[in-house]
Amino acid sequence: MHVIGSALFVVWMYGLMAVLGVLFAPTLLGPREWTRAAFRVYLALVFAGLRVLCGVRYQVKGREFLPEGGALVASKHQSMFETLALWAILPDPAIILKKELSYLPFFGWYAMKLKNIKVDRAAGAKALRAMLKQARERAGEGRQVVIFPQGTRLAPGEHESYKPGVAGLYSAMGAPCIPVALNSGLYWPPRGFVRRPGTIIVEFLPAIEPGLAKDAFMAELETRIETASNALLASAREG
Repeated sequence: MHVIGSALFVVWMYGLMAVLGVLFAPTLLGPREWTRAAFRVYLALVFAGLRVLCGVRYQVKGREFLPEGGALVASKHQSMFETLALWAILPDPAIILKKELSYLPFFGWYAMKLKNIKVDRAAGAKALRAMLKQARERAGEGRQVVIFPQGTRLAPGEHESYKPGVAGLYSAMGAPCIPVALNSGLYWPPRGFVRRPGTIIVEFLPAIEPGLAKDAFMAELETRIETASNALLASAREG
């Protein structure tokens, strides 16, 4: 049953991307706000399909910690879910994406129009400087720069060291960093396409104020995200 619903959802999600990508293409020629509105329609339909076809809902905790202006948002990364959901939850995010994603039909067009931040991982220090420059610009525009500090999707319980790029952003932006814990991988896994019914929890944690030294910041960020994410996993499994 989960396989059938998941297969239908994949068709729904990517079919919508193609159909609405064409239908809303004129917004790419107008102000960014037009494209934002179009993208939110797509997200609303995707999550409606996720709920109906797969029985997966999501709940946001810690809304009082949601940033209203420029901030760095550092999130746990367990599935494609949060790449989409943070666009629906945050006021005006700019997500750091691999350069390759900007070349994808439809997704790439809209991602760049929405002024997300693309990173060429093969360019080394040059890529880092470009990322920091764009991040400062987005924060100066009052937007939330979103990064997944482990750099890749990980299944629940898997661990990967936090990459130093997040510390570079924190230092360069001079803005608060809001950690995000979640348990999305229990219901939308990082690999494979079978979604399992349940409620994904996205939990915003208290801000780490600017000014910490690199090592202190990295230790604080990892401790907060990992502790809260492990607690969400334990709670879901007990339930």
